[in-house]
Amino acid sequence: MPELQLLRPDHAPAVLAFELENRAYFAAAIPDRGDEYFARFDERHRSLLAEQEAGICYFHVLVDPAGAVLGRVNLIDVEDGAADLGYRIAERATGRGLATWGVREVCRRAVDTYGLTTLRAAAALCNAASRAVLARTGFTVTGETRLNGRPAVTYQLRLQP
Repeated sequence: MPELQLLRPDHAPAVLAFELENRAYFAAAIPDRGDEYFARFDERHRSLLAEQEAGICYFHVLVDPAGAVLGRVNLIDVEDGAADLGYRIAERATGRGLATWGVREVCRRAVDTYGLTTLRAAAALCNAASRAVLARTGFTVTGETRLNGRPAVTYQLRLQP
């Protein structure tokens, strides 16, 4: 099982490799990060670390024993005890329960480490795997939205200490 680690400066090369390797795979179900993200990756990575240091967001990576990033599980826009959950798993690592494990672990940290009480998430209707992860981890449907022009479902989870 990989280790869930809070994002650090030295993760940058592995995160970039993960994002590049899986770009087309991710874009099939979630909005593409765009060319600018990759062109200015180092600057963006430093910006994420600053947001994390300020307590605005908490970024996590699922790292295998060799140091390769297999996934990301993030808490975004932390405010008033709530945050938005986002996650992505490498195509080569799907089907092993990593997303479910990573989301459960981040939910535990959301309560124990970050003091959060509510998480929100959204998943495109075409992304059945992501919707299944949210259902398995206790999220309930709260409504509908659009992600990158695609129909999507919104979710919420009330965290228990």
